[in-house]
Amino acid sequence: MAFNRKAKLRDNIEAIRTVFTLEKEGRAATPEEREILSRYCGFGGLKFILNPAENLMDAVHWTKSDRELFPMTAELHRLVRDNSADDREYKRYMDSLKSSVLTAFYTPPEIVSAIAGTLHEQGIIPDRLLDPSAGQGVFISAFGADAPGAEVMAFDKDLLTGKILSHLYPEHKVRAEGFERIEKPFMGTFDVVASNIPFGDMAVFDPEYTGVPDNARRTAAKSIHNYFFLKGLDAAREGGIVAFITSEGVLNSPKNELVRRHIVKNANIVSVVRLPNNLFTDHAGTEVGSDLVILQKDTTKNRELSEQEKWFIRATDIGDGIIENEYTMSVAPLRNTKMQHGTDPYGKPALLTIHQGGMQAMGEDLKEHLDIAISANLNIDLYNRYRQGAPEVKQETEKPAVKKTIQPEQEVKQEEKQQVREVYSPEPTKQQEVISEKQPSAKREEKPEITPPVMDLYDLFNFSQEERRLAQSGLKRKPTGKKPKRTASSKQRSLFDQPQAAKSNPTADDTGKVHEISTPPVSPSIDMEQVYAAMDWNTNPPINGFYEAMMGLTPKQRAELREGKTLSDRPDAEKPVYPVGGGLEEEQRRQEEIKQREEAEKLEAELMKPRPLMAKLEPHHKEGMLVADGNQVGYLKGVTRYGATFHPLELDKAQQDKAELYISVRDSYQRLYTYEAEMHEENKPERAALNTAYDTFVERYGRLNAKANVKFLLMDTSGRDMLSLERVENGQFIKADIFDHPVAFALNDITHVETPHEALSASLNRYGAVNLDYMETLCDNSRDELVKLLKGRIFFNPLVDNYEIKDRFVAGNVGDKMEKIFRWAADNEGNERKPEVEESLAALRDAMPRPITFDELDFNFGERWIPTGIYTAYVKHLFGTDVSIAYSESIDEYSVKCKEKNAKITDQYAVQGQYRKYDGISLLKNALLNTVPDISKSIGKDEHGNDIKVRDSEAIQLANAKIDEIRNGFTDWLNEQSPEFQKRLADMYNRKFNCFVRPTYDGSHQSFPGLDLKALEKKYGIKEVYQSQKDCVWMLKQNGGGICDTKLVRVKH
Repeated sequence: MAFNRKAKLRDNIEAIRTVFTLEKEGRAATPEEREILSRYCGFGGLKFILNPAENLMDAVHWTKSDRELFPMTAELHRLVRDNSADDREYKRYMDSLKSSVLTAFYTPPEIVSAIAGTLHEQGIIPDRLLDPSAGQGVFISAFGADAPGAEVMAFDKDLLTGKILSHLYPEHKVRAEGFERIEKPFMGTFDVVASNIPFGDMAVFDPEYTGVPDNARRTAAKSIHNYFFLKGLDAAREGGIVAFITSEGVLNSPKNELVRRHIVKNANIVSVVRLPNNLFTDHAGTEVGSDLVILQKDTTKNRELSEQEKWFIRATDIGDGIIENEYTMSVAPLRNTKMQHGTDPYGKPALLTIHQGGMQAMGEDLKEHLDIAISANLNIDLYNRYRQGAPEVKQETEKPAVKKTIQPEQEVKQEEKQQVREVYSPEPTKQQEVISEKQPSAKREEKPEITPPVMDLYDLFNFSQEERRLAQSGLKRKPTGKKPKRTASSKQRSLFDQPQAAKSNPTADDTGKVHEISTPPVSPSIDMEQVYAAMDWNTNPPINGFYEAMMGLTPKQRAELREGKTLSDRPDAEKPVYPVGGGLEEEQRRQEEIKQREEAEKLEAELMKPRPLMAKLEPHHKEGMLVADGNQVGYLKGVTRYGATFHPLELDKAQQDKAELYISVRDSYQRLYTYEAEMHEENKPERAALNTAYDTFVERYGRLNAKANVKFLLMDTSGRDMLSLERVENGQFIKADIFDHPVAFALNDITHVETPHEALSASLNRYGAVNLDYMETLCDNSRDELVKLLKGRIFFNPLVDNYEIKDRFVAGNVGDKMEKIFRWAADNEGNERKPEVEESLAALRDAMPRPITFDELDFNFGERWIPTGIYTAYVKHLFGTDVSIAYSESIDEYSVKCKEKNAKITDQYAVQGQYRKYDGISLLKNALLNTVPDISKSIGKDEHGNDIKVRDSEAIQLANAKIDEIRNGFTDWLNEQSPEFQKRLADMYNRKFNCFVRPTYDGSHQSFPGLDLKALEKKYGIKEVYQSQKDCVWMLKQNGGGICDTKLVRVKH
């Protein structure tokens, strides 16, 4: 389908009209309106919108082929103007549209579907997608079809395109700003970065690129297509995909070698396709060379560059001045494509590729090509390894499995422990029996039941059988006269240690076989109470107070103690035991306390980790600001319009209370000021909240500016601003004015004035412009009376259809303004405002500077404002042959061509150097640029046989003399021309340069309600604002900023 400029422009106008309606009504688009918005195709290829179209007189500047589109373009201007808040916003909209003319070539959906579909088939399903130059959103739609749940962020610098895109995809993060505005927290997070990126030599200001030592980044920032490639790689996460359609210049230009080297060092090449030049013919009406480059980010690769990657870096001259990238030359073109020599859009020789089929066939051929390349080069493991939510893979060297060998004595100990567990395990409860039935265990060899041995008092001290017999018979053992030595392994035994004699002691012989040695149990017929009763202090002397403790108990208590011990006190038990009843419950309680303490510590550690901010992110929140989130206070990092990361601070109770109270003061102030500044309406509830929070803080901690508080406030990024909530009066800090009344707008509106001049001052003070409707409400004069009484102070400007004060109207380029108003008057002969327009023209005419005559002008050869036709005529007169001169404004360069050179060019105006001859055409270029050629000569040879070159001063001096002759001859030639020619040239100069009137700013009408003149008079003796200061403030308000140059008077006290 052929490109229809008229249809495309109509689709764009209707889409813009629809989005303005949606913005005004504050609602979502209906399905019908979404269809209208989806037909928006941008203004790439619609260059005629660059032409002026504000009134009918502008049509004379249009070419014949574009003139039929003038009415629709004028309609576009009116539509944008009517929906703009002011002239500044209208200019922003139109500048944005015009800047997109050379770059907004929207990609056919068939091509994008082939890219997204092939990646999806290879396992690329993005969770996070970034389109840094979204346009109509075709990449969002294509990738979203296979990944409907993906988080999408889209940028487009064109303001109207961004609005349309946000209504087409309201569920996504659409940003009507440049890609360079992306915040740091988003960098390195996207699975796929895909787009048709802009191209051109437009520089991008990004401090992360322009102010770094990395040469590749600094170079990339100088051209927008290189910048998008490196920034796109930075935005992708490790293993992520970058798929860009870009101009051929990225790969073909020798200047971009540094950028291409950076790319292959940080990414793997997945696919590179030289796209047909007729790709954008149907959608943008232009043929332009472009490439599809698909990369996979891999900054961890540590290897030499492959041969293919070296091809990617190099660009080679293949003849006829055509430079091609070696990698693209190695890749077969798409099917149904033919190659031919031609020129690019800039007229330079180029190798063109033309696809023979339609757009559908082109998409199918591209998919076939990508299927092969992506399946061969995509590392899906690398993609999945760093995917969000994927488990971290630790690279470890493989270790051989080590078989654990159990030594015989280890076997004995393990078996011993098992036997102890079996012997001393308490009876299972019903619940445990059920569980054991449900959980089958390994079969064990059945053993005869072992009755737990009865332990008596002798067991506590390891009495032998002989000692037991003697004790029971009341006999004493004869002392040996020698105290037995305690062995090194002996230790103070616990009151309820299990005697070794009561255990079955497995041991092992030399063969490693285990034998059980059982000590015969003590007869259960012994009554322990009789033992206690039979003991005397002589036979059994007290040891460590044991007897005192035991004899102090009643028989029943001793029986209960023995009974509890038999169940809980075991050797080698896994859990501690207690010598009292309910020991098991006590142990369970202790374990529960430990568990709860560990869980509390774990929860506390989790709470101290950075996490997404759960509290509301307010407009005034910024990086490093203190905030309260739940029951914690911390600071913000990674603040974006979509959220922030909360970093908790470990504060004690007093510190946290102070921080929370400060935060409430700060947030109340920010909300109050922002609301009143934007709405011009007092917010009494928020002001009351601010006063309450401030008073509470001061009551507890003192004034904000107190020394103890200043250091604390400065921990917050907005703390310095908070110090201004207090001002000094009589040496004391008191509340600032905002605690009492609004400071962002004048609270007490003027309701009545006595004169029209006072009404004009009130209008300028409130609106910054002449508002006759408002002025009528202030005084007793009608609209017509106000205009009549303010004659000479205000003028009607038909270009904006309103009155303007003299300061603004009779200022700037009054010549251009006068010409436009004159054309308006000619087109509106019967308009009732014609007399007012004539008065305005007269004021502009009187303000025009005195014309400068031809004789007063000093002309220099090569001045850019002089038409090249005049230079061509002069050079033809000088050389006696036809010479054509052209000037390129974009590169500020003159080009000179001469088909037939004569003796004047080759001899009279030529200089012979040792290495080359500088003829008249060469010196003419120097004359136009006011430069001198750098001519060199040889003074000998170096050790390598190369010439030793130095500047040839004689040849340079001769060339300079001939250049001066060419330049000076131009003034003489102009003086010889006819008076009519000279007048036209002088008029041209006056219209271009001698047409500006410096504005005068009269700020006497302003009032400054927030200025404390009493305090100024008391401290500095200043009773009122100086007139120069009022004028300066008014200038800043009129121009939206500026540079103040005021006279200062030095006073010596």
